[in-house]
Amino acid sequence: MFLKAAISFAILLGFIPRALTASYVPSTESPPTLQREFRGVWVATVGNIDWPSKRGMHSTAQKAELISILDRAESLNLNAIILQVRPACDAFYKSDLEPWSEYLTGAMGKPPQPAYDPLQFAINEAHKRGLELHAWFNPYRALHKSHEGRVSPSHISQSKPHLVKRFGQYLWLDPGEREVQEHSLRVVMDVVQRYDIDAVHFDDYFYPDPIEANVPFPDDPSWRKFGAGGKLSREDWRRANVDAFISRVHNSIKERKPWIKFGVSPHGIWRPGHPPQIRGSDNYVKLFADSRKWLMNGWVDYFSPQLYWTIDSREQSFPLLLDWWRQQNVKGRHLWPGMSAAYALSNRWKPEEIPNQIKLTRERRDVGGYILYSASKLFLNPPLLPRLEGEVQRDKSLVPPSTWLSSSLPAKPTVTVNRLNQLTWNPGSTNHVIRWWVVQRKVKNDWKTDILAGQQRKVALGGTPDVVAITAVDRFGQASDATILARAPRGR
Repeated sequence: MFLKAAISFAILLGFIPRALTASYVPSTESPPTLQREFRGVWVATVGNIDWPSKRGMHSTAQKAELISILDRAESLNLNAIILQVRPACDAFYKSDLEPWSEYLTGAMGKPPQPAYDPLQFAINEAHKRGLELHAWFNPYRALHKSHEGRVSPSHISQSKPHLVKRFGQYLWLDPGEREVQEHSLRVVMDVVQRYDIDAVHFDDYFYPDPIEANVPFPDDPSWRKFGAGGKLSREDWRRANVDAFISRVHNSIKERKPWIKFGVSPHGIWRPGHPPQIRGSDNYVKLFADSRKWLMNGWVDYFSPQLYWTIDSREQSFPLLLDWWRQQNVKGRHLWPGMSAAYALSNRWKPEEIPNQIKLTRERRDVGGYILYSASKLFLNPPLLPRLEGEVQRDKSLVPPSTWLSSSLPAKPTVTVNRLNQLTWNPGSTNHVIRWWVVQRKVKNDWKTDILAGQQRKVALGGTPDVVAITAVDRFGQASDATILARAPRGR
């Protein structure tokens, strides 16, 4: 009562203009349809490729750099960050299983100073900006060639050296060791259980590329223990090891938190000759990655083959490869191809190549987005950025729903406009956890869309829009009907 009286008195004295205190009533006017398209960017931490820009930075500087990346992603109307949190059996988060990453603090095992949890910080700040946060793991790489300094005593190469193989300039976990499978799965599930991430993500590293060492992978002990007595050839046994791990990760995530997506971004060519004119690396043989099987069996929620070639390329044609992968997607999972902002930064590609690839994906209704590699190559790319901003990413977009995970829709939110000209809302029921609120405002004939974090419950209207609409979006990407209010005519 006192607050209402104070507001009325302030209006009477002119401190709050009447024009800013319009009342709103239910409306049947429809807001624009919510655009659905995945727009992701990889943020690589290994070797300090994207973030942090150098090792051992003060925590405040690390946070400022990450905020800059997230702000730029938001301004470009991206909607997902794929953040590398486990580059090489190390951690960009507080872990009891693996040491702090040297790429974060400058020394493996050393915590950030002052102390903070980078992954939790990234999740909080990404969600504030309407961005999903996907935790990117490398399941088998144990030490990268860019390593410097001392290896932490808690690193797996020191605590369980029998699981680790030296391979050229790298250390690598042996995928054939069952203890390796258990350890990497525990690492993934530790993050799934403790953090409010939107997805788990793997890239294209499984067994190491033999070119790196020019010798076969040294897995004789695990082959003798687990493979030699069986019916599979050594090559098929290696593929079966990776297959089993991909399937277990998928199933384990779904048992614990079914709304968390599992995505894999393999090499863009499954095998040369598929389709017939395609030539290139045979990662079915080299990396023992039968990525087509993972897609066809539905062991992933999204699939992002790295199609780092041009539209006009004959032997690695972007559209031919994309269409071939579409044909393999018999379970109807999300297909979001990877595109190379790095190559677009070079003189090898025309400035319009990436925009044309994005437009090409939009011509195919079963391709729902794309991921760009990588943040530093994207945000420092004068030929590409104006085209993204002005041509292909002008409006905000929601991540497409994962309908095979849930088909249930959230209830319409309850919405009011208070006398302080704030739009306030609450979920229409407690049956769904809301990830996003989509707030749409119409001023004259123009609509503006904002995507706000699920914890938010109010926003300043910023004037007196003619129509406002709020839609609830749950963690599976399913959207409610909109609750719509229109400004009431004067005198009501």
